[in-house]
Amino acid sequence: MPFLKNNFTLSMLVAISLACITVQVSEVQAHDDLTFSSWPGPYMRSQMLGFVRPYEEQKGVRVNVTSYNGGIAEIRDQVESANVIWDVVDLTQADSLRACNEGLLERIDDMKLPDGSDGSSAQNDFVDGALNPCGVGVIVWATAFAYNNDKFGDSSPTTIADFFDTKKFPGARGIRKDPTVVMEWALMADGVKREDVYSTLETADGINRALAKMDAIRPGLKLWQTGREPVRLINDGDVAMSMIWATTGATASKEKGANFSMVWDGRVIELDLFGIPKGSRNKEKALEFIRFSSSSESLANMVSNLPNGPTRKSSLAFLSDEVLAQIPNGPAYQDKVSILSDAQWWSNNHAVLEEAFQAWIAKAGQQGAAGTVR
Repeated sequence: MPFLKNNFTLSMLVAISLACITVQVSEVQAHDDLTFSSWPGPYMRSQMLGFVRPYEEQKGVRVNVTSYNGGIAEIRDQVESANVIWDVVDLTQADSLRACNEGLLERIDDMKLPDGSDGSSAQNDFVDGALNPCGVGVIVWATAFAYNNDKFGDSSPTTIADFFDTKKFPGARGIRKDPTVVMEWALMADGVKREDVYSTLETADGINRALAKMDAIRPGLKLWQTGREPVRLINDGDVAMSMIWATTGATASKEKGANFSMVWDGRVIELDLFGIPKGSRNKEKALEFIRFSSSSESLANMVSNLPNGPTRKSSLAFLSDEVLAQIPNGPAYQDKVSILSDAQWWSNNHAVLEEAFQAWIAKAGQQGAAGTVR
């Protein structure tokens, strides 16, 4: 019965092949079922080494990591089109609050977070602002400014007021194309007390006062959008000073060929939080990922690869003296004037300030794409 034998053999081969394909598909689904979106560059690398790879190894899950340029527009597009492809996203504190208020993020305030490594409860271990109904904090970061070492001789800038003093410290300035930080700086440089910055900026007179102060840096103004761009602008001498993310600047200033110094006075301190876009098909896995990533040890591992500040106080015990000396909220800079960015205020007022800022930019004749990449 050669025909029946061959037919049976063929049927068996087909069945085995289909079974293999099913197993392969199942394995792909099992090992590629979480998508995490964050800021590209050194920050993403610190997250990959700090907790993404360890999570994959411990849980047997392959995390698909993507990048974005900040803001909540992409999250809104995904949620409104019922095509949510991100499971966990890294957001600034203000964006986390805005997205939460708009219903674009899952509420996760009832999730159980691990206690700190020192036994403290999560509620007591996380720094202020690191927990909200839709987010769990991962880093404390700051914006400071830096200056080219060849521009000012023995007289170097030391205060935030010096950033706007183009008579004493001539030369072009670089700023991020966003109203946050620069408008707080402008008021502080104009004599407004830290505690009065946001109440002043909430008025039309306050906005005009900030913009008037910013007029001093209008000539030759350079706008940047990527985290490494101000490093290049300062090192190449294209600007005399530039706003810069503190961690990026602190790290880059020690690189071979670096020709700039950091100024920590007036730095604006902010947070980043993880959130889950509304409608994620992998919410339980996303919650598991956030729990793992926000543990004392995971945050310390991340910060050890790039000196942002951890959002857990208990993580500090795992950091070396070298790292502690670099983190924006570390003991090394406690004597320098700083301001904690009011994320809730920005969540409520960003649109108004953005409109005023963009009008000021247009008047300055500047062009360039908006957005930022950490």
